Amino acid sequence: MNPARSPNYALELSLLAALATLWGASYTFIKLGIETIPPVTLIAARTVIAGAVLLVILRLRGIVLPKDAATWRKFAFQACLNSVVPFTLIAWAEKSVDAGLAVILNAMTPVFTFLITALWTRHEPTTFRKMAGVAVGLAGTCVIVGTQAFQHVGQELLGQLAVVLATVCYAGAAIFGRNFKGLDPMAPAAGSLVCGAAILIPISLIVDRPWTLSPSGASIGALVGLAVFSTALAFVLYFRLLHTLGSVGATAQGYLRAPIGVAIGAYFLGERLDSSAWIGLGCILAGVALMTLPQRSSRPALGTA
Repeated sequence: MNPARSPNYALELSLLAALATLWGASYTFIKLGIETIPPVTLIAARTVIAGAVLLVILRLRGIVLPKDAATWRKFAFQACLNSVVPFTLIAWAEKSVDAGLAVILNAMTPVFTFLITALWTRHEPTTFRKMAGVAVGLAGTCVIVGTQAFQHVGQELLGQLAVVLATVCYAGAAIFGRNFKGLDPMAPAAGSLVCGAAILIPISLIVDRPWTLSPSGASIGALVGLAVFSTALAFVLYFRLLHTLGSVGATAQGYLRAPIGVAIGAYFLGERLDSSAWIGLGCILAGVALMTLPQRSSRPALGTA
């Protein structure tokens, strides 16, 4: 990562923590939402509301979305990687998988991003310190999972695999998001959500016939929170962090998201929070620091920028 100017890392890490909290809460929002709203319709409504919010903000700021077909094709591809496929997979998975377990599995995003970067795209320096950050963060995630992970092996397998596949999509989205560096961070966020809504609405109409549904007040409230806070606001932060911290650094919020998401699920859904989460949190914070803080001296990288 070679930004034009050095970012304020105290601010960027604060935004990273905020993004982790917003996305950590999304798993509880989804769990509450799918109680009375089918997954595809929930995610379609999520993208519609979030996209509309961002379009209004863009208009107030005087920002116009690009009009060329090439950029919109990129928006559509980003939508598939960052919303349509992973959002729907996670919503479907949470019909059988606890919100806490889903967020823990999804914390593997930085690992997949690191591996794709190191083995394929090689667009950022693959330093030993980033490797150490991945290892330490993964160790913290394993501590949080604890014995519960082994108890779940073989159970709800399809749901767990769906979350892992969603995680791979998020990693790909973090890397593909580099293509929008010339745009205001809100433009690709809004553009990809608009494309996601265009893809999901027809599917929802055919599969779920949403006009026949009777969602509860709790599910509707969860949907609004999911769309406005965990999607619209979160996407703005996400695309900003892609610019300032790079794809591996931006996805490091996945390590923070794990303990935050587990804690939110424990508080609002009554899911059990293991005391070992605090030990894991320490490892996770250390991993995030290793992956995102600037190095004082230049060291040889394992790949090319």
